[in-house]
Amino acid sequence: MKKELEELANKNKNINRGFRDLEVWKEAIELFAFVRAKLKSLDMISFKVKAQVEDSMFSVHSNIAEGYSRRSLKENIQYLAIALASLAENYSQIFALTNSEDIDISWFKEYDKKHYSLDNKLIKLNSTYITKLKAKDDWKNDYILKDIVESYSK
Repeated sequence: MKKELEELANKNKNINRGFRDLEVWKEAIELFAFVRAKLKSLDMISFKVKAQVEDSMFSVHSNIAEGYSRRSLKENIQYLAIALASLAENYSQIFALTNSEDIDISWFKEYDKKHYSLDNKLIKLNSTYITKLKAKDDWKNDYILKDIVESYSK
């Protein structure tokens, strides 16, 4: 993340913004920027296709954040599943554009590496939450004053 933006993100913290500490969210933001930069350079692709590719990638970090901000474990799991589905959609779109030679294979290899890392981390995070749900572990993601004071008053 850009330094100034990262400083701002670290300055204004609260319990609802905790997703910014998640590695999967940070990687999703980075992958979005990587894909968007490539899309800007593709003059031969229609606006509609570019918008669909950008939207699917934008959806990944958005759903990670929204799921985290929900107050129930089941909802968080659902939003992570949606993020995973959007990530798969984006991979399919990028693969198709590479297959049609609109995207060069060297860029795709770098994208594939970044995508694979994020995909695996999202799968692992969602799997961990599903295990917690099955074990009926307490999900403490509510607005408890004590947590706010201890975690975010620094």
